[in-house]
Amino acid sequence: MLPVMKRNTFLPDIFDEFFSTPSVFNERKLSAPKINVIEEKEAFKVEVAAPGFDKADFNVEVKDDVLTISTKKEEEKNDEGKNYKRREFCYSAFSRSFILPDMVDSDNVNAEYKNGILNVNIPKLEEAKEKPARMIEIR
Repeated sequence: MLPVMKRNTFLPDIFDEFFSTPSVFNERKLSAPKINVIEEKEAFKVEVAAPGFDKADFNVEVKDDVLTISTKKEEEKNDEGKNYKRREFCYSAFSRSFILPDMVDSDNVNAEYKNGILNVNIPKLEEAKEKPARMIEIR
């Protein structure tokens, strides 16, 4: 039986991590922006960190109680120098889907893009909203 070699060097771990996980150049890493989901008394809020986009780049759709937020953006840059021409293409896309709970009013979902954050407001149904405590008279 061969002995098991224990990895105890730092360098192979860096290489393994670099080649096994998405890098900055890998579209998968760029395609999943960070999100926050917040529950408030009246609604759920979804915040999507997506700087560098315009509101026209986004698609927000509710279908069969699934909220889908997606975007595609192609950008072409030209930079002409003295003796060279450089042309770069940039393509980024993402799509995130969320199953909506029964307690929301999916017909009145709305969204706003401001300062690099897409804010999606998902209002709760009236019967699902938190009601204030009330005093019960004792007879």
